[in-house]
Amino acid sequence: MSDQPKPDEPKRPGFFKRLFGQDGPVAASPAASADLAPAAAPPAAAVQEPKKKWWQRLKEGLARTSSNLGRGVTDLFTKRKLDHATLEELEDLLIQADLGVDTAAKITEALAKGRFGKDIEPEEVRTVLATEIEAVLAPVARPLAIGDAKPFVIMVVGVNGAGKTTTIGKLAAKLRAEGRSVLLGAGDTFRAAAIEQLKVWGERAGAPVVTRPQGSDAAGLAFDTLKQAQETGTDVVILDTAGRLQNKSELMAELEKVVRVMRKVDAGAPHAVLLVLDATTGQNALSQVDAFAKTAGVTGLVMTKLDGTARGGILVAVAARTGLPVHFIGVGEGVDDLEPFAARDFARAIVGLEES
Repeated sequence: MSDQPKPDEPKRPGFFKRLFGQDGPVAASPAASADLAPAAAPPAAAVQEPKKKWWQRLKEGLARTSSNLGRGVTDLFTKRKLDHATLEELEDLLIQADLGVDTAAKITEALAKGRFGKDIEPEEVRTVLATEIEAVLAPVARPLAIGDAKPFVIMVVGVNGAGKTTTIGKLAAKLRAEGRSVLLGAGDTFRAAAIEQLKVWGERAGAPVVTRPQGSDAAGLAFDTLKQAQETGTDVVILDTAGRLQNKSELMAELEKVVRVMRKVDAGAPHAVLLVLDATTGQNALSQVDAFAKTAGVTGLVMTKLDGTARGGILVAVAARTGLPVHFIGVGEGVDDLEPFAARDFARAIVGLEES
């Protein structure tokens, strides 16, 4: 990811000024396979452990971010008045957590109202942070709605390593649990490993997988997947795509071709385009959203690997800048570690508050 350019950060005005006036034959993998089943089975010890609530998994997944923020807030506001220096330091802390310059500025200004020059406890600061973060996230916290189209086609896009294939597997499992039939398309025909990984996830979720040999035309694979879904009366198609660097125009052009070919089968396809973002990429996630939105018509976001970064605030920055719906977040590798996004839960967990 290092060759991806980072967008320029806007220059923020001084605190004083703001505060005071200022795409071979198609092969479908079976829905179950004995030789793959062991790989899907969890260790015996894990089966016996009580299943953790989503809140607990979310809180643990965001621990690195909340620890940094919480420690910083405590250090800043223990036995100190709310003055210009502490507000400037808090704004820097929020920017370092990747919440974004604009959001950081709004939070510090909200905190200053009615409290400037007064003693303030770290817990009160965290509560204000959670409230302001929730206000940014609430408008984009929208569930993925499966429409009336049959099949309902979901195309999943993103850069290499963002977690697209894993996300597809988890989403397929959720849809199967709802009683929907699902067909997966292994559209990342460039990598044999991606095809095999999707097959394993298809086994686990009970969803057949349409594949072609490595190096096949991805658009042709997408065409065949949709045709098969129509013939079998499948409810939902989830199409994987090759990971693409957003600054490689020839790869993005191939993605446009996949969309054009799908529309020869169904003029409305894809009905949803999910962009999977890796939280560990920080501010580079913003340029990914811009590029994929232009090329593939992104309709919603999935944020993964929030458990692998101390800068989980990037989700807040993306929400504030793009306004795109955030459907799911992922905080681990388990099938249960992809959940619908809830603004309030995220906001409280990221600043280290308890569930309310």
